[in-house]
Amino acid sequence: MHDRTPPTPHLTDAERIDRLRLIRSDNVGPRTFNSLISHFGNARAALERLPDLARRGGAARSGRICSEEEARAEIAAAKKIGVSLVAPGEATYPPRLAALDDPPPLLGVRGAPETLTRPMIAIVGSRNASGAGLKFAGQLARDLGDAGFVVISGLARGIDQAAHRATVQSGTVAVLAGGHDRIYPPEHEDLLTAILERGGAISEMPLGHVPRARDFPRRNRLISGASLGVVVIEAAHRSGSLITARMAAEQGREVFAVPGSPLDPRAAGTNDLIKQGAALVTEASDVINAVQPILERPIVLEAREGNDEPLDFDTDPGERECIVSLLGPSPVSLDDLIRMSGLSATIVRTVLLELELAGRLERHGGGLVSLI
Repeated sequence: MHDRTPPTPHLTDAERIDRLRLIRSDNVGPRTFNSLISHFGNARAALERLPDLARRGGAARSGRICSEEEARAEIAAAKKIGVSLVAPGEATYPPRLAALDDPPPLLGVRGAPETLTRPMIAIVGSRNASGAGLKFAGQLARDLGDAGFVVISGLARGIDQAAHRATVQSGTVAVLAGGHDRIYPPEHEDLLTAILERGGAISEMPLGHVPRARDFPRRNRLISGASLGVVVIEAAHRSGSLITARMAAEQGREVFAVPGSPLDPRAAGTNDLIKQGAALVTEASDVINAVQPILERPIVLEAREGNDEPLDFDTDPGERECIVSLLGPSPVSLDDLIRMSGLSATIVRTVLLELELAGRLERHGGGLVSLI
């Protein structure tokens, strides 16, 4: 069973430092990072333009730009605890995660390298799981591991830890919401140590980053993005696991749900997923049969440099003001902004990027944006 594409050549040390500086600078997320690289050709040129672009977006002063010394210190500190910072397409970057349109530009990875490139199935669910839910999560994970899949999850209490524990021997991957040295919850540090012997851990956050509530949806995007599909076991309404399922659907991943009693609120979300078209799962073969055709298709990594949507930094102040006036605290789609403003997609994307670099724009799931 394979899930690999040929790795791209290694970044040079200088390129890795420049890319780390760019993604660690204020208001630069993965999507903005890729747009900047595509437009300016490399991270160093993008770094030089950040202050000017932030001013154009209305920032009173430009945000912090990560220094070369800070980047070198992070790489050295990561190396000390066995963490490598790898780019999409490099040998230990999970290939399906690399194929997203907004993969982390540099991903902190550690553990058994081969585990990170094998086909993955995500198992997520309630932190406050029932005994039956925990038992089924362990059994499903074990069966998927025996079939050659790597189980990926978020190291959380409940369903996540049950899936990890069942696949420590066959290989499992933990996706961290904080830095590699800030494990959450703290009582799972021993579990992570066991995972790393034959499995792996990944994070897009810098060392020392303590996870906050808003970091968990970002983590969930990695869980779904690295996998062929996501199995949800016990999820109440408004559960974080349902966010993972939504992201999986947006990323073109398979969504599976385990049915539960209508009387158990922990099953309300999973039962709703089934009503909405998620594949019902009662055994591992339900998952394996669904993903088998996907495994037979090669993963294609698009070249990002020069292959992103174009930007136009010669926008007129009036055009910028028109777009800003259409934005507010309620999320709106890019397509709606283009239609309502009557401006080109290139101009709208450029203004949104400038606003983001100024710290004035928030991006939401499904391509929605709002003004901060």
